[in-house]
Amino acid sequence: MLSLLAQNSSSGGALGGGIAFVLFIVGIGLTVLILASMWKIFAKMTQPGWYGIIPIFNYCVIAKKSGKDWWWGLLTVVPCIQIIFQIILLNQLSKLFGKGVGYTLGLIFLPFIFLPILAFGSAEYQGPDGKAF
Repeated sequence: MLSLLAQNSSSGGALGGGIAFVLFIVGIGLTVLILASMWKIFAKMTQPGWYGIIPIFNYCVIAKKSGKDWWWGLLTVVPCIQIIFQIILLNQLSKLFGKGVGYTLGLIFLPFIFLPILAFGSAEYQGPDGKAF
């Protein structure tokens, strides 16, 4: 009886470990996809691609490119107001590529889908005034 319980608990642990491994691999894949997308988006904005993969700094560059002061990007790390400024800057990123509020909602809730579409799709950088450069 004890050996049967030990067998069941060890197979449950193996199953949990397998699920954790698959989730780990999927997480790494999504991270690489988002990093590659940010690199490409910043390259489209005529910036060095590596600007897009540096946390906080990438928001500072988006703020600057959209005509706001660079320190708006720093406000994305201030507790209680960070989410507001992240949404504002994601909206600005959408506008820089001629997209609307619907696209901003996609960037907020499904970034692993909308960032690659922006990066590898036909969207072109239009600048803060909506004029193509």
